[in-house]
Amino acid sequence: QVQLVESGGGSVQSGGSLRLSCVRSGTAYSNNYMGWFRQAPGKQREGVAAINTGTGSTFYTDSVKGRFTLSQDKGKNTLYLQMNSLKPEDTAKYYCALRSISGTFWHYFSPEYYGYWGQGTQVTVSS
Repeated sequence: QVQLVESGGGSVQSGGSLRLSCVRSGTAYSNNYMGWFRQAPGKQREGVAAINTGTGSTFYTDSVKGRFTLSQDKGKNTLYLQMNSLKPEDTAKYYCALRSISGTFWHYFSPEYYGYWGQGTQVTVSS
């Protein structure tokens, strides 16, 4: 059974940094896509960053480019999201996800193609 467990969230002031971790278990760390999504109250879940775990290629939504860095440690089955220069608008619950669904309209920021999700970790940025 696949499990994703996030950690590293917290409360910081604007301009601060946090590093989120996502430990994956129950499945081999094979070539696939994993992503970080976030959801703020009253808003839709949005893709923040994604990685092709085989090639290491990373993708970022425009609002976090240059501030967030996604990386992986295959030996530890762990995905990281380094978040720098945090802004109040980054406040949300952050989720790690593993793709399990294919489709014609696949996109790495489409949550409907990710069948496995962690429980989420809260990030709060104050001004």
